[in-house]
Amino acid sequence: MLTYTLIVLAIAAIGGVVLALKVFAGQLAPWSISIVHALLGATGLVMLIMLFLEGSGDTRITAALGLLVIAALGGFYLASIHVKGSVAPKNVVLIHAGIAVAGFLTLLSMLF
Repeated sequence: MLTYTLIVLAIAAIGGVVLALKVFAGQLAPWSISIVHALLGATGLVMLIMLFLEGSGDTRITAALGLLVIAALGGFYLASIHVKGSVAPKNVVLIHAGIAVAGFLTLLSMLF
């Protein structure tokens, strides 16, 4: 299950990179990519919650879950800006991405 969770989150991250590139170019990100990014992120988060509830006892799952929940909250904020038709602030995008990457890397460390 850990491997599948990482795959889903990695695909979500690829979409996130595309979205961030649009924001840094000063353009509004495409809705289609935004929605797929959000759905994959949410799916990965649910899969991670399932891993957590299985009770493996590894604190890295708890840490990754905490970081990715915070990243998801930032994603909701970014989506609220997107709904208004505005380009998101670059610093908020960087914070969102940084926290998400930290959560992903924390989870990835369980494979090594």
